[in-house]
Amino acid sequence: MGGFFGVASRSSCTLDLFYGIDYHSHLGTRRGGMAVHGPHGFNRAIHNIENSPFRTKFERDVEELEGNLGIGCISDNEPQPLLVQSHLGSFAITTVGKINNTEELVKSTYERGHTHFLEMSGGQINATELVAALINQRNSIVEGLQYVQEAIDGSMTVLLMTTEGIYAARDRRGRTPVVIGKKDDAFCVSFESFAYINLGYTDFRELGPAEIAYITPEGVETLAAPGKEMKICSFLWTYYGYPTSSYEGINVETMRYRCGSMLAKHDKDKEHVHPDLVAGVPDSGIAHAVGYANESGIPFARPFIKYTPTWPRSFMPQNQSQRNLIARMKLIPVKELIEGKKLLLIDDSIVRGTQLRETTEFLYQSGAKEVHVRPACPPLLFGCKYLNFSRSKSDLDLITRRVILAREGDKAEEMLDDYANPCSKNYEEMLEAIRKELNFTTLNYHRLDDLVASIGLEPCKLCTYCFNGKE
Repeated sequence: MGGFFGVASRSSCTLDLFYGIDYHSHLGTRRGGMAVHGPHGFNRAIHNIENSPFRTKFERDVEELEGNLGIGCISDNEPQPLLVQSHLGSFAITTVGKINNTEELVKSTYERGHTHFLEMSGGQINATELVAALINQRNSIVEGLQYVQEAIDGSMTVLLMTTEGIYAARDRRGRTPVVIGKKDDAFCVSFESFAYINLGYTDFRELGPAEIAYITPEGVETLAAPGKEMKICSFLWTYYGYPTSSYEGINVETMRYRCGSMLAKHDKDKEHVHPDLVAGVPDSGIAHAVGYANESGIPFARPFIKYTPTWPRSFMPQNQSQRNLIARMKLIPVKELIEGKKLLLIDDSIVRGTQLRETTEFLYQSGAKEVHVRPACPPLLFGCKYLNFSRSKSDLDLITRRVILAREGDKAEEMLDDYANPCSKNYEEMLEAIRKELNFTTLNYHRLDDLVASIGLEPCKLCTYCFNGKE
């Protein structure tokens, strides 16, 4: 995943840029970057943030990065922003997205006369560098951005800063958000709508799918009109989005309350489920759990507390076993709220199942009598093709796919539609197999139709690929 922030100001943009990027730290764990343009041209800083927060790595750079235009990012992947010199002039560029047809695009770029790409560790090409090369194949920046939107299989949102202003191009299907804020002497552009509020900006407008806007200190100009088709990621509301953010006018926190409420309504008729307490796996499950508790009347509690001073995010390390260890070490039990209690636990999702299984065991070891689990989204059946929201290298990393493969063998792929149907027998038996493997007392997922209703957008405007494989 990743996040971005940009500022076009009549005065210095550096502090707004610094804090605006920092507010995106929940979206990435590997690298951060800032680029500015000022009296002395372009200047840039990129740091590894795997072992310390963005803010601590960039505090010294703030004193040196002086300018009135700036863009930056938090990234889970390649180093960026990049500084580029081409026939279109000099510019800085940062991106959020995923390219599925890299090989094809690199080959066509070579055929058009491009001589080389810088190779990263592991032999990969920096996706942002590839995007810059695609833009430079056209006669103007706008034509180049439109070519990127058309040519890339996947998703790609771009901020591109010239010496005069910032181009913001939302991806073709609007899978990720782009929001513009305004104050007296500046405009900003952001992935997260909350990131600029405390900096004195107010909401100006959101870009539509495939829309391209040009942002200067004086105003915002639409250079390419929004497209008609939108497929914004539904997982933004369920997990990735910060609680105070809104996408397409829909707040993350209130959506999660609605999600929890719907989960509770489905449990009302289950005579064998009588929890003493409702809890959310910190932090992304907490709002869902509040919604469940409000609807059901069962008290909300925090039977374990996340220790975050030294481990802000459970998947910060690149090594999976180390991530699992840190996730376990971060949760500190409140024995008085666990011992002898029947707990209903809400997590944002189940991916591999490793961490939630260990959390459940940790609750049993602390004296829990029952642990009922309610994931706040439907079963994940497909790895994300668009946003890199999971580090999974294969669909078989997903616990659902391993269960289906064990049940169906060579026919597993053919049966996926049936397993995605919450009314099918195979769906129910898949859930029971997962429940047994992870040692839950009961397991019920949020239904896809309820997830869509929780968000409140028309189904055709939401990307639900990871749940049902539909483009």
